[in-house]
Amino acid sequence: MEYIKVTDENIEKEHICCAISNNNDIQVSSKKSWLRERFNEGLVFLKSKERGKCFIEYIPAENAWIPIKADGYMYINCLWVAGSLKGNGYSTDLLNACIEDCKNKGKKGICILSSKKKKPFLSDPKFLKYKGFIACDEADNGIQLWGLSLDKNASIPKFKECAKHPHIDEKGYVLYYTSQCPFNAKYVPVVEAIAKEKGVCFKAIHLQKKQEAQNAPTPITTYALFYNGEYLTNEQMNDTRFLKLLEKNTEVPFN
Repeated sequence: MEYIKVTDENIEKEHICCAISNNNDIQVSSKKSWLRERFNEGLVFLKSKERGKCFIEYIPAENAWIPIKADGYMYINCLWVAGSLKGNGYSTDLLNACIEDCKNKGKKGICILSSKKKKPFLSDPKFLKYKGFIACDEADNGIQLWGLSLDKNASIPKFKECAKHPHIDEKGYVLYYTSQCPFNAKYVPVVEAIAKEKGVCFKAIHLQKKQEAQNAPTPITTYALFYNGEYLTNEQMNDTRFLKLLEKNTEVPFN
């Protein structure tokens, strides 16, 4: 398969989202805006020539929008391959391209979020282990930071203390999110509207600066939903999923 590196020069014409075909969609425009601001921070977005089927997105760890300590590492924001293309080695192609790029740039290693068991929107730990990654750190909610060392003297990447114990003091639903994930531009307002309609205490915190994300109370910043102070999920909520969640956590059913 042929791959294309998305840059400032070609981002307008390139398809960059995993499940959205319309380039005029607010989700696409939000994601492209976020990417444009990251290119000068060293972000690389490599995608298949085939429209939106698979891609890898990575950035120097010091510029990553998550609370980690990984000096000299590269952090993979996302490695995604469409279900119809799985089993053809495309994930390996993209990861190998990242590894080669990191070696050329003198990086000490690569890190990425995962978990003990496969979770939605996180890399498969079995795949990472097969590729030589190891689990380097783990937060209380089971989210793990995996790393691949390219330098035998490199220190092991770790979560910052603020992310090790995901808990907040606020009651009700609190959502931390960034514009890294395109779906947030559409579905966060949908969830906000449902919460308002149902009279549910809901607060969305849009992390819009790198420093905010790097000091967030959660190892996952693209989407982290809390309820009464406890971490719930990193899985994006659409209207149906959020209503089911409200029913589960409410004694009186909604009409």
